[in-house]
Amino acid sequence: MSAAGAPQAADRRGILDDGRARGLYSGAAWSLGDASGPYDRGWTGTRALDGPALDGQDLWDLASVTKPIVGLVVMALVDRGALRLDDTVGHHLARYSDSPHAARTVAQLLDHTSGLPGGVPLYRDHPTRESLLTALGPLPRTAEPGTHVTYSSQGFILLGLIAEQATGQGLDDLMNDLVCAPLGLTDTGFRPGPAGRARAVATEACPWRGRTVVGEVHDENAVVLGGVAGHAGLFATLADLERLACCLVGGGRPLLRPDTLTVMTAPRTDHLNLRRSLAWQGQDPVGSPVGDGFGQASYGHTGFTGTSLWIDPEAGRYAILLTNRVHPSREERGFAELRRDFHTIGA
Repeated sequence: MSAAGAPQAADRRGILDDGRARGLYSGAAWSLGDASGPYDRGWTGTRALDGPALDGQDLWDLASVTKPIVGLVVMALVDRGALRLDDTVGHHLARYSDSPHAARTVAQLLDHTSGLPGGVPLYRDHPTRESLLTALGPLPRTAEPGTHVTYSSQGFILLGLIAEQATGQGLDDLMNDLVCAPLGLTDTGFRPGPAGRARAVATEACPWRGRTVVGEVHDENAVVLGGVAGHAGLFATLADLERLACCLVGGGRPLLRPDTLTVMTAPRTDHLNLRRSLAWQGQDPVGSPVGDGFGQASYGHTGFTGTSLWIDPEAGRYAILLTNRVHPSREERGFAELRRDFHTIGA
């Protein structure tokens, strides 16, 4: 770390220490770096309010940061010819061939312009995987396809199913084969086993489950789907996300062909209400969750549990922030402002 960077690192730690003291989360981990690796990283706090101290080996529920990593799986399948961006839902998923979503394309699901609704709590009335997937079919469109960005977890549930149907493999196996194994991500995956759960950071004291959730996906729809889904369910350590981020800024082995990554990360919806690329959030001119400290070509994603990964390809840098801001409850207590402050220090 440069001498100029040292005060900024101290400020970032101070912000995150203060967030812990104010009860925004029990713990936080962070990393900033470039293609050669991190130049500022650390952790503060505990795995739960009454839990052990973080030690850097902690396992975090990534929540919707799952979406762009599943997007990397989808784009790797595009690279291999197993999928095309203009393939439709109905082409791959016979159960939805008569649904309102049948003609929606893989690209529209990835950039959230399919017209599918957003975070519908299907789990409340559909407690089994089969009933939830059936209920997904007739969901009404919120807009005509291609006319509006509507953030849709339901669209990514469909993407996960499409990837599985196109390959005959489970999404968890595809994740391992196409993302984790190539990058050496040994602590990233769905449904942690006993050893992983022992290192997991607590999320919500969940009223639906009647207990504090630890090492099990926080998202309730993902729970009903068995913990493996296109929209949520991945767990990872800070070190694994650093490896992924370094890859995305040009370090190490690439996951995708260069032109495929360019297509994936290029803004597609600047004529609409939000800037989106394929599976990634773009840098919105107003209201970006990471403030205005990243370039206009930057992209990333946030997660409901208090996680985020942001990439600035022009500057060749990344930022990772991992917290359990839903512990012990999902009430917003000032985390959004803290996240913006963290990302704009030294920008």
